[in-house]
Amino acid sequence: MTVAADVVVRSRRRFLGLSVGVVGTALVGGTVGACGTDDSATEPTDVDIGFLTDMSAHHGQALVLCQRVLGRDVGTPVTAAAAEVLQNQSIELGMMRAWLTDWGQSTAPPDTVMAWMHIGGGMPLAEMHGLASEAELAELSQLDGLAQGRYWLELMSAHHEGGVAMATAAARLASSEKVVRLAENQAAVQTFEIEQYQQLLDSTYATV
Repeated sequence: MTVAADVVVRSRRRFLGLSVGVVGTALVGGTVGACGTDDSATEPTDVDIGFLTDMSAHHGQALVLCQRVLGRDVGTPVTAAAAEVLQNQSIELGMMRAWLTDWGQSTAPPDTVMAWMHIGGGMPLAEMHGLASEAELAELSQLDGLAQGRYWLELMSAHHEGGVAMATAAARLASSEKVVRLAENQAAVQTFEIEQYQQLLDSTYATV
């Protein structure tokens, strides 16, 4: 079984509530262990640095989205999903910032993003693929109950779609082995989570 497939299996078990507390184990034993291969002799490229910088900013908003619904009466499935994303992406965010620091790079949010994907000169951070707008974040905060849970699923699905696009590009273009493996894991896990969110939108949250 590949590392990416193993992470998806672990994520599936967490989502279904069959493996309590596996998040940290999966990341420390899987992502960190697999991506922690010592490739310090390899000079990081603009792709390696750009991806980690941009994905760090992307993860930052994911944490904000989760914080807007945790502790609210949004339904157990969304509470569980948000708690998982919060823990998962907090660990990944710390890891990506540590790698950037090791390489002598800034961990501050960039003004321009996506240029490393070879799609032109990049774009402003606010236009990054998958990011919710300020108006959408405000609306999420104003909703309550299952309606808030449904909107979180919609926003996080779009957020993950942007993340998957970035991670897929990084897996193809990055030079650092640990960056490639991290990107592969992120693409696999977030793709699976999008599928789970759609199932919830079609069932528990369908009539909200």
